[in-house]
Amino acid sequence: MTLPFLPIFVVDLLGSALMIFFAGACVRLSYGLHVQDRENVLWVYLLMVSHALAVFAVSRGVGHIAKQLLLLGGYRDIWDGLRPYSGSLNTISFCVVGAVTLFFERIWKVYQQILRDRHALREAHENLVSLNKRLEDAVAERTAELARSEQKFRRIFEASLDMIAVVASDGTVLDMNPAGREMLGIDGLNPQWGSGAERVSFGTFFARPEEWEQLKERLQRECSVADAEIDLVGRDGREISALLSAASQCDVLEKTEIFHLVVKDISQRKAMQQQLLQADKLASIGQLAAGVAHEINNPLGIILGYTQLLIREEPEGTERREDLKTIEKHTRTCKTIVEDLLSFARRSHTKKEPASVRDIIDEVLSVVRHNLELRRIEVETHFDPQIPALVVDKDKLRQVFMNLIMNAQQAIGKDGRISIRTVFGDDGKHVRVSVSDTGTGIEPKHLPRIFDPFFTTKSTGEGTGLGLSVSYGIVKDHGGEILVESEPGKGSVFTVLLPVTAEPVESGGRDD
Repeated sequence: MTLPFLPIFVVDLLGSALMIFFAGACVRLSYGLHVQDRENVLWVYLLMVSHALAVFAVSRGVGHIAKQLLLLGGYRDIWDGLRPYSGSLNTISFCVVGAVTLFFERIWKVYQQILRDRHALREAHENLVSLNKRLEDAVAERTAELARSEQKFRRIFEASLDMIAVVASDGTVLDMNPAGREMLGIDGLNPQWGSGAERVSFGTFFARPEEWEQLKERLQRECSVADAEIDLVGRDGREISALLSAASQCDVLEKTEIFHLVVKDISQRKAMQQQLLQADKLASIGQLAAGVAHEINNPLGIILGYTQLLIREEPEGTERREDLKTIEKHTRTCKTIVEDLLSFARRSHTKKEPASVRDIIDEVLSVVRHNLELRRIEVETHFDPQIPALVVDKDKLRQVFMNLIMNAQQAIGKDGRISIRTVFGDDGKHVRVSVSDTGTGIEPKHLPRIFDPFFTTKSTGEGTGLGLSVSYGIVKDHGGEILVESEPGKGSVFTVLLPVTAEPVESGGRDD
């Protein structure tokens, strides 16, 4: 049975054309999948197979079309020449597809291992990211905690009323709080601690530099020091008594040793202790003086009385009368000393009342001015008009200013100047009265004893050493203070600080 040629021809042509079309569509689709995921081995394999099948489809389709056209046109000899090439190309295409398919199994296994490794790497990466996030959170929390701690201790550092300092082992100040800078008088410098021209050495503030060296050695040996008494000198020359506590620490990063210091200013406390000791001393000496004065006063009165009787009976110009006059003179001197002793020892009940400090000073000057003029001593006065009336014992206060002015006169001798100045304190609670002179001044070694009873730098017979002690007691009874500043050869300044009180007050004490 012979089939018609035309249907076979048409089917062969259309089939070949469709095979080429579908092969191109497969290549296009596989290429699109490959572009979307270039690392996917399956899409790579599909793309390679699609290309091989496309080559086969083109070779076979074009070969069949060419065959039908050449046979239809009577060119069988040409087709016979081309047919081996078309068959070879088809064979090669199928071999390529088979080889790719066989090789794909191994590629697929490798790809699966790669996928597993990639998945493991992804999990490891995610774990690392999570761990890093937790670490960052922990670091952030720790940093915030350190910042809060730093802020807390910085507030304590800045607000402390005692000096807190960080000092290198060579003495360089690395940091110091405001209280320390104010204590040492360097508050206005705002130095860049430990660097450049503003470098500050803590050892330079010690009154005795060897103390700092000894403290450093002790810190290096014992690692800590507690309540060591030191004497400092500020930039303004102010002497400071202080207690120092310190601990040493090794800076691991810098490989150096640093000291943490806490310094407490006890100058005021020591001054108060000295005042208490002075008050106790004066009280003890006062009791002794009162007893001695009473015991001596009666015999002196008898000696003086009988001496005066003998002088009356003795004619003028005799040697015996002159001897009796000498006895009378020295007996009176002894009486004066006894009276000073009693004045020092006695704290009688007094009535304090409002009075003008200026009026009291003017009364004293009216008494001593003539004597000062004879010695060519000039008196300068500067009275603050704002000073209110003070509640004081006028007689006692008059005695204080008399003692201070007479001491100034004796220190000058002749040809000099006494300055008296009153100032109303800025706080409105104190009045300052200063008496300065251009006399010989007082040696520094004598200043601590200047208010001690019977202490005097005057020549024998020129004073009992009780005037300043009595004045000290009177001022203390008024709730005030008496201070002294002096430099040999440049004179002295005695300053009386008196409180401003609102109402008269009764002041009592012992009355011997």
